Amino acid sequence: MRALGVTGLPMVAIEHPLGGERSEGIARRARQAVDQISALLGQAPRIKSTDPAETGRAEPASTSLRPLAVQADLTDPATTDPATIDDTPEAVLAAFCERQWCDGLPIVPPTEARVLAMLGGASGDRSLGAMPPLWRLATLEKLAVNAVMAGCEPAAFPLVVAAVEAMLDPSFNLYGVQATTHSVAPLLIVHGPIAAELGVHSGSGCFGPGFRGNATIGRAIRLILLNVGGAWPGRHDMATQGSPAKFSYCIAERADASPWGALHEDNVVTVFGGEPPHNVNDHVSTTAAGILATVADTAVSLGSNVGWYLSQSQILIVLGPEHARTIAGDGLSRADVQRFVFENARLPLRTLKLGGMWGIQDWPRWMHAVTDDDALLPQVPSPEDVMVIVAGGPGKHSAVVPNCTFSRAVSRPIRPI
Repeated sequence: MRALGVTGLPMVAIEHPLGGERSEGIARRARQAVDQISALLGQAPRIKSTDPAETGRAEPASTSLRPLAVQADLTDPATTDPATIDDTPEAVLAAFCERQWCDGLPIVPPTEARVLAMLGGASGDRSLGAMPPLWRLATLEKLAVNAVMAGCEPAAFPLVVAAVEAMLDPSFNLYGVQATTHSVAPLLIVHGPIAAELGVHSGSGCFGPGFRGNATIGRAIRLILLNVGGAWPGRHDMATQGSPAKFSYCIAERADASPWGALHEDNVVTVFGGEPPHNVNDHVSTTAAGILATVADTAVSLGSNVGWYLSQSQILIVLGPEHARTIAGDGLSRADVQRFVFENARLPLRTLKLGGMWGIQDWPRWMHAVTDDDALLPQVPSPEDVMVIVAGGPGKHSAVVPNCTFSRAVSRPIRPI
């Protein structure tokens, strides 16, 4: 609420967790709430606006991560006192970690010259909007600072900007992605010729290390989510266990190995709020039906988020080239793959009742009305909510990436800034 410009708002704090509690736990939370409400009753709310438009005060310097010159003054976000950093890799890393300005890995010092080179003549004051959960303005200068720190090449900056624009689209629901207890991370999928130009890898090991484009572009997004959005683990990013994908999560679509062509032919970036990849291992099937049955089975589990908030559930299927070739060899189109997974990635009601997210209030009303224990309930609203791309190298492996159910994939063109 402070980030939104309101202080002094009377609050009632309810102990976490709220789901899966026994009756005594529910009663304890009810008593806690009643006691707090009773104490607040009769007190006049002391609500104070901190909106600069109302108070006349500018945004405090602590909300901006500004370019710095090594061995020059550095404004500490926690204070107004300048700090000095020695020009050594060890000192820079120690200082940035101490101030919680980086992800714990070594960074490239964002000197003024490097930040200006990253901007490439664009105005650093231009804002893409407010980034949750702390609603700081995502200016190009702040994005450039973090891109430098991540090791990005200036040529990749328009891609970073396009990805941030996509994440700020309301349908992506970045607030939910940033603050949830789920292990979601924004996956960047780069389409078009620009992927090869920037060295964003789509072949063997594309989800892993070894490729500067994938690593630095994905890391730039994570540093922006930390330093601009303010989603620090345990404070505003409340992921219970987190995910390695929160370090860097960026691949390219492998159009040259896709029997159905590219999902996007032009230079486009898609952001998908997803879990880490779930491996699909099928070395036996020689038919489309066999491979897709394995894919569909991998896409459903009792512990999956997908399905419980059906209206926004999506699944990303990343087919390895060999699996894709076998499927297409049986005459199936991309739409056929979508339809097959939609129809077969389902669990019977009797299984769903065992645990997981059974009975959650966000289930559609018609799902609550189902009484047949053998009924197979869908994981996504429609076949179009099964996204299908090809990526990877040789081998009989594919991947399923479920989303977090409260975020929709968003694509944006990559253009010069």
